[in-house]
Amino acid sequence: MNETLLNITYKAIDDKRGEDIVALNMQGISLLADYFIIAEGSSERQVQAIAREIKEKAEEAGYTVRKLEGFDTARWILVDMGDVVAHIFHKDERAYYNLERLWGDAPQLDAPQMDNE
Repeated sequence: MNETLLNITYKAIDDKRGEDIVALNMQGISLLADYFIIAEGSSERQVQAIAREIKEKAEEAGYTVRKLEGFDTARWILVDMGDVVAHIFHKDERAYYNLERLWGDAPQLDAPQMDNE
């Protein structure tokens, strides 16, 4: 189930041309979610489009979006779907927060691994 939502999220980001998509397996590392998926957009409008697409595709598949934070400013939008949390950054903000380093002990998944889970 979590892997299906992760794939839906990845595809939604990719469909809106999100860049530098990283998925982290947070199982056993964080109580917040099983997976974090991190990506960036090059403008506020693109960041919003990516977040909107994630929300729409997740809901179409029957998942609940618990929280959508940061949409208005579009510098860092958090889409909380329970087991999967998407962090969509404006490219100028991503390096500053550097979540990949913050959660450096979490194994990274690449797109082919996600499709095969």
